[in-house]
Amino acid sequence: MGAAGGGTRRGRGGAGRGTRFRHETPGPLAYHSGPVRLSDFTFELPPELIAQRPLASRSDSRLLALDAAGGAAARDRRIVDLPECLDPGDLLVFNDTRVVPARLPARKPTGGRVELLLERVTGGDEALVQIRGGKGLATGTALETAGGAVVVLGRDADLWRVRFPGPPLAVLERHGQVPLPPYIEREADADDRDRYQSVLARVPGSVAAPTASLHFDAPLLARLEQQGVRRATVTLHVGAGTFQPVRTEDPARHHMHSEYCEVPPATCEAVAATRAAGGRVVAIGTTVVRTLESAATPDGVLQPGARDTDIFIRPGHRWRVVDALLTNFHLPESTLLMLVCAFAGYRATLAAYRHAVANRYRFFSYGDAMFVTRAPAGSDPAPGEPGP
Repeated sequence: MGAAGGGTRRGRGGAGRGTRFRHETPGPLAYHSGPVRLSDFTFELPPELIAQRPLASRSDSRLLALDAAGGAAARDRRIVDLPECLDPGDLLVFNDTRVVPARLPARKPTGGRVELLLERVTGGDEALVQIRGGKGLATGTALETAGGAVVVLGRDADLWRVRFPGPPLAVLERHGQVPLPPYIEREADADDRDRYQSVLARVPGSVAAPTASLHFDAPLLARLEQQGVRRATVTLHVGAGTFQPVRTEDPARHHMHSEYCEVPPATCEAVAATRAAGGRVVAIGTTVVRTLESAATPDGVLQPGARDTDIFIRPGHRWRVVDALLTNFHLPESTLLMLVCAFAGYRATLAAYRHAVANRYRFFSYGDAMFVTRAPAGSDPAPGEPGP
């Protein structure tokens, strides 16, 4: 995700401590005839709306319901009202990835401090990582950590290849720290080990939570099951690259980092059965959207199996699988905001975001959520896109 801030640190999520988002661009609905631009996805976001801690209960969050399919105005609701947005026979698809304690403090041979952030395990004891403070590192450098020496093997674009002193996930589980996003202006504590993790988390590998899933607790899941709403899972291990800011005014020139994802055969069968019966496929979070859309053929048939994806969904995307979406509120100028605009329509999404700001919704990982139905193709184009 990305946002502009005068001289602030930009990392996962694009916002740093003390970030203020730029307000000097024209209004977000000022249409133009040229290609879609990064500045088309700017909106005013007061920093105090960035949620710093989770609410007392997972299902206490607010919910902004936007029926883009029906063209209705957004409605203020609560997560506990989600069953009222769904019908028996709808299928909720969750990301069952599990967040690992992906941050690992280390020291250079000179004594200088660095921090490793896991991007992905590549096999055996090796992994790709980001290294904060890693300027000047040479191949063969041993970085001392509480779990032993991590050896630098070389560069891979803007990442580092390293060898851990054992299986990386095992080392991080013992000695790593919860990787809270940089816009949360505090250190992770014991509560984050539980709350920055979905109750459905199963497969370890993510450096960030699929945050839409954080709103679900056992009572809400039970209500949905009793209502006849079905459930399936996919896996996408969220890497830090997903949240890299877009640094070019032309979004088409932005390249997403590749991430591992997998769609089980049972989920393909559940999606096919749901669509055949007239139900809706509801993605719980943008990671599920990216997984399902990556795994679908052009005619919408979902293919099982594991793959890497660097799909960048933005206005103009031809939708294949997903009918509705539950998602948190995202940063200005971020790839995830572009995905929501592609799904719900540009004007409807930006209007909903302005409503959320005016009504003091909480933003980002520990914030509130939107439930969105998909807008008809071409009904609400972004600036520079052809209309219906």
